[in-house]
Amino acid sequence: MKVDVAIIGAGTAGLAAYRAAKAAGARAVIIEGGAHGTTCARVGCMPSKLLIAAAEAAHGVERAHRFGVHVDTPARIEGREVMDRVKRERDRFVGFVLQGVQSIPEGDRVGGHARFVDRQTLRVEGGPTIEARSIVIATGSRPAVPPMLADLGDRLVVNDDVFSWDTLPRSVAVFGPGVIGLEIGQALSRLGVRVVVLGRGGRLGPITDPAVHKAAVAAFTQEFHLDPDAHVTRVERKGGEVEIDYHDLDGSPRTERFEYVLAATGRRPNVDKLSLETAGLELDRHGVPVIDVTTLQAGDSPVFIAGDAANYLPLLHEAADEGRIAGHNAAKFPHVAQGLRRAKLGVVFTDPQIAIVGGGYTHLKAHSLAAGEVSFEDQGRSRVMLRNKGLLRVYGNPEDGRFVGAEMVGPDAEHIGHLLSWALQSGLTVAQMLDMPFYHPVVEEGLRTALRELDAHLRASRQKAA
Repeated sequence: MKVDVAIIGAGTAGLAAYRAAKAAGARAVIIEGGAHGTTCARVGCMPSKLLIAAAEAAHGVERAHRFGVHVDTPARIEGREVMDRVKRERDRFVGFVLQGVQSIPEGDRVGGHARFVDRQTLRVEGGPTIEARSIVIATGSRPAVPPMLADLGDRLVVNDDVFSWDTLPRSVAVFGPGVIGLEIGQALSRLGVRVVVLGRGGRLGPITDPAVHKAAVAAFTQEFHLDPDAHVTRVERKGGEVEIDYHDLDGSPRTERFEYVLAATGRRPNVDKLSLETAGLELDRHGVPVIDVTTLQAGDSPVFIAGDAANYLPLLHEAADEGRIAGHNAAKFPHVAQGLRRAKLGVVFTDPQIAIVGGGYTHLKAHSLAAGEVSFEDQGRSRVMLRNKGLLRVYGNPEDGRFVGAEMVGPDAEHIGHLLSWALQSGLTVAQMLDMPFYHPVVEEGLRTALRELDAHLRASRQKAA
């Protein structure tokens, strides 16, 4: 089979690459060796939000008495009903994706696992050999399981497995307080599951700002056991349970048994079975081709990589953007161009939510930036809603007064993060942001407080420099 563009993987990035290549006039095929449906729809964004929505409903009942609203009987959580809705709605979302895949002409769809023969040739297991003028790798990622947990058998689950449960378990130990671990861990806890979340090295989600980290730990530990730097000394299968030795937050030794262990310890790109060595590409320490993140091209080769497989920004909206860029450039190869890369925005759908905009605190440290902050503990609207937890930190450049990023844990972070990412992409100064309207009473008034403090620091810095 001879084509202009061959795309490996029919997930979010692969489908976007296929459409972009076809729109550019290329003869393109899309190759998929696994299940269709995208990671987001099957085991990621959507089913996790369905679980979180159920947890929010349960939490609303649990805290209603704080508003003077009393439920006559304790909330009864039916695990089978919870998981039935999660799976039913998940399948609905997957169905929409499958409709999109099935709309692709049959001649453009190839089933089977592909491997490189050389930079422009793929061999599909049980299928054709494909010669292509250019190739897009969009093979996604999979959960990574540390060796400590490898021998737990069916007591070990990854996030993919959670959404296949028929009912809720009694207890779960979550290894890894990243995005997946925090979201699923808190949701399960609110649904009546005994949960501990254990990490290594102190990291918590995508947070890098020490002040925001402290506020997040304080908020989450009010609900469930969380130790971002746990000292786990033993993990052992004991019949139908897992026994874990670890140190409590006060340093005292603790031994507990759990029905399941959830490995939320990161994901690894699905590039290790592509025979990349035959393509002669420069690989990084993870075995992923080194690319230009603005063009998605691997060196000067006809190979492009997009989505989670690129191991750059493993987020759905980034995967869609990267797919479009890679597909267009693959169709136009050897003439490639920089694509639109939007301002960085990451959101964690915990409660309180987490949002990271731009380079975050790490960028602040590297470039000697100024900061402003606000606590949500006494912020008016947040307190009205009994959601007054968390901290927002905003960062600016003293040289030109521009807003450069933020880190936040707090109410409505998903919405405030969008406002801040739009401001960042628009190149606004902090003074220009303060000229924008702020209604009363809204959570965004807290953002204005932080921006005012940042603006004062920026003005003082400029006066000092003058």
